[in-house]
Amino acid sequence: MTTRARSLAWDATTAIEALAAADTALWVWTPAENELRFTGATRVLGLGPLAPECTAAGFVALTMPQDRSLAERMLKPQGEGTEVAVRLRMRDSNTCLWRGVWLEDGLRAAGVVALETKFAGSDRDALTGLLDRRAFLARVGEVLTQAGEYEMVVGDVDRLRRLNEALGHERTDLVLSALGSRLAAAFPKDASPARIGEDEFAIIVPRSASHTSYRVRDALEQPLRVAGFDIYPTVSIGAVMVEGGPDAPDAAELLRRVELAVESAKSAGRGGSAAYGRALETDSLSRLALEADLRNAFVRGEIVPFFQPIVNLNTGAVAGFEALARWRHPRRGLVPPDEFLGLTADLGMMNELGLLMMTQSARQLAEWIERHPLAGKLFCSVNLSVGEIERPHLCEDVARVIKESGLPKGALKLEVTEGDIMRDTARAAEILQSLKDVGASLALDDFGTGFSSLSYLARLPFDTLKIDRYFVLTMNKDEGSAKIVKSVVNLGRDLSLEVVAEGVENAELARLLLEAQCHYGQGFGYAPALPAQEAEVYLAESLADGAAPIKQRSA
Repeated sequence: MTTRARSLAWDATTAIEALAAADTALWVWTPAENELRFTGATRVLGLGPLAPECTAAGFVALTMPQDRSLAERMLKPQGEGTEVAVRLRMRDSNTCLWRGVWLEDGLRAAGVVALETKFAGSDRDALTGLLDRRAFLARVGEVLTQAGEYEMVVGDVDRLRRLNEALGHERTDLVLSALGSRLAAAFPKDASPARIGEDEFAIIVPRSASHTSYRVRDALEQPLRVAGFDIYPTVSIGAVMVEGGPDAPDAAELLRRVELAVESAKSAGRGGSAAYGRALETDSLSRLALEADLRNAFVRGEIVPFFQPIVNLNTGAVAGFEALARWRHPRRGLVPPDEFLGLTADLGMMNELGLLMMTQSARQLAEWIERHPLAGKLFCSVNLSVGEIERPHLCEDVARVIKESGLPKGALKLEVTEGDIMRDTARAAEILQSLKDVGASLALDDFGTGFSSLSYLARLPFDTLKIDRYFVLTMNKDEGSAKIVKSVVNLGRDLSLEVVAEGVENAELARLLLEAQCHYGQGFGYAPALPAQEAEVYLAESLADGAAPIKQRSA
């Protein structure tokens, strides 16, 4: 090597120094080892707590809650040559852009991450034409220099992940583009309408503007039709008031406050609204404490299955149970599922929860089968979380759980939703067939509420259809619901599928379902989800009495 060549050669130390100076880092993700490695300016990028390596769950947890679905998507294995281009907000940094490519047929991905400002070439969101997050914050900073009262409103599109899974990203982009156009049309340009995240839209207006939140909702919740599907968007809205002038908070702080309000709105269910107040700061700290407790709960065995009976409508006998996750907190007592399941998803721990529920439920079912031979072929249903059918090693885990528990073939029933299978039905069919081959049975949950046609049912190896509880609860009052229930039952019979009706609240509904020739019923009319010991007592008493008790009327 010549002297000139040697002078141009960079050693590893020089390369690392150059990356750090440029506020840039290299990343390498290896799914099989659950390892994400970093080299470079990890501290300025908000990655310092993770460096030099971390797990997928650690990475997802460090992103802002609104971006965690994007982080999870980035980590999903893709085909060789698939490009990575993801915009993520980290807790202790500004927005970062992640770019890279999948290598070796999905075995590894590698690329570069830098602050958004390093890549910025435009102040416009490419999809909607609205201001992007950086430009919106700059505009808010300008507005707040002027005296007066202002209101910042953020609308977060609910269930965007479900849309992505059902329609695909390209079609979902059409939805987002349409929503951006509607927001721009509903407000003047000086409101600075912006798309500040994958599913978040924002504006800032003078306080004198009337009913701003209602106008945002009206703009974003109008139905639209995309690729033959009727879409009815719902939006969770947060708002914050601020006084402009020299004492005004900076734009980033104001946005943090309004996003706290959005999180509060989302916690109340789809389509909620909330205004920022100091109490939300306390709630946010409480959530952080609950996050820490939840991580430890998995280790301490506080997450356990409760079991809701599923009853044969013809005989009245208990046919099986559905396992539902419950958290027995040492200080708070029984934490409701709607308080911790979303948190589990935000922390990137749904796969861990799914495996835990599968393992514990299979062991419990095996014990019941051994102790109660007169119960016949008992089964236990376990829900797979959204996207879980695509996780690596799922089939191997299911096979191991069935083998270790000694369950007969089909006793462990896995429930999936339409969104899980609509994105790529061919791939879903392969995975579902593999699950059947290792001894699981399969149920399609909440049938009738998704975006799909019926054409895929004949091609997928389901054993069971579960009718969404809404249709069952209203079938004695609403003719449309009754027709849907009967149609699903008939469809199941034509395709040789068993049908389970959820939401059986009383004997009248059970009778109507039996008349419709539905196979199984499940609901509070029989029993809520019970701890394992109480579920076994319920099973034993129903065997002794000859049938499971059913309420005559709802309370």
